[in-house]
Amino acid sequence: MAGMTDELGIRRGHALRAAVEQGLAGEAEPVVGLLDIAGIAASATALHAAFATPGVTVTHTFAVKAASLVPVLGLLAECGLGAEVASPGELALARAAGIPAERTVLDSPAKTLAELREALELGIAVNADNPEELARIDRLRESAPAGSPFASPVGLRVNPQVGGGSIGAMSTATATSKFGVALRDPGALEWVLDAYARRPWLNRLHTHTGSQGVPLELMVAGVRAAYELAERINAAAGRQQVTALDIGGGLPVNFGSDATVPSFADYADLLRAEIPGLFDGRYGIVTEFGRSLLAKNGTVLARVEYAKSAGGRPIAVTHAGAQVATRTVFVPDSWPIRVLALDAEGAEKTGEPVVQDVAGPCCFAGDLVAKGRALPLLEAGDHVALLDTGAYYFSNHFAYNSLPRPAVYGYCVLPDGAVAFSPVRAAQTQEELLAESGAGFPSLRLRS
Repeated sequence: MAGMTDELGIRRGHALRAAVEQGLAGEAEPVVGLLDIAGIAASATALHAAFATPGVTVTHTFAVKAASLVPVLGLLAECGLGAEVASPGELALARAAGIPAERTVLDSPAKTLAELREALELGIAVNADNPEELARIDRLRESAPAGSPFASPVGLRVNPQVGGGSIGAMSTATATSKFGVALRDPGALEWVLDAYARRPWLNRLHTHTGSQGVPLELMVAGVRAAYELAERINAAAGRQQVTALDIGGGLPVNFGSDATVPSFADYADLLRAEIPGLFDGRYGIVTEFGRSLLAKNGTVLARVEYAKSAGGRPIAVTHAGAQVATRTVFVPDSWPIRVLALDAEGAEKTGEPVVQDVAGPCCFAGDLVAKGRALPLLEAGDHVALLDTGAYYFSNHFAYNSLPRPAVYGYCVLPDGAVAFSPVRAAQTQEELLAESGAGFPSLRLRS
């Protein structure tokens, strides 16, 4: 583990310096995203190894919302992963990346009739969120052309109501969560059992307990509830009606160091210990990890534009703020990130730590990615690196002050330490920003 952690930091250090040397980051492009290609591949390998079990079919999908970037999805597809999508846009991205229908899962609490029809016609797995959605699928199946039954696996998402973690917004198995059929509500369990009894084609069961802030034990409790429900459904049917359990994703990430804890192996081993029947070959397993695959493999690199002080506290004003680190800025206690102080060449600074704020460019006082952080004193022309930002930070831009989306590059570090960069997304141009903001339409006019 220590060796892998060291390699991650060494590759990142090479990439940060090279990004500045090669002009990817600097005065012209003051903020950029960097993705460690080898690190992403290693994360995918670790996931496959953790769940690999003789006689068990395991399909790993990536939650596209965590990195809605086609080249990243393409890399993950090469690493054997599929895609978990929650909108028509995410499905389009997955298809553009070449991810096949048989490795794609559609989850969303608000699927339209058109979305459902498209997924079923393509052969994409669908997890229905609620009774009304399941009734829509019934009608689509009934209206399908004769002799052309849909081949998509279809499941039902259930909320085991096992409780929440330390971040309420990331906890999806609370008593009042908006997701899935709440199993402990009066009459819900009976309805689920009847729904499967009346639909012999309903062959999956899905649950997802949450994400960051949710402990492994709570995640396992949610999967156990789904497994026990599948056992009841199959016993009532007298056959293996539920053939696959989609256990979701949500493995939390350690934002305090380069260490990958908990690991995919930690989670899989706990599942094996607590729910051995899940791995005995009767059920296929589907996963939907996102943040845990990408977070540690990404870094935001930003230039320090000004250094100032207020009330005796130094402030480094950088070009990375709420537009890229939205959750960190607005909910810093739940989403803290590590910051490296770098010099003008992109090398890590040394020197006595000084308590200072690291601010972003957005025009509101709370736009801080680090408050009261002890770092070597930052100066104008230096850089900062925001670590563990490979998931969500690049692909979910917050367009405050009409700040453009930054460029994103993947990188490979060669044996001699040289760094090769591959474009993932170009920086948004001012023309693109204007078009997105309606510049092509005439001004509004009052009408009498």
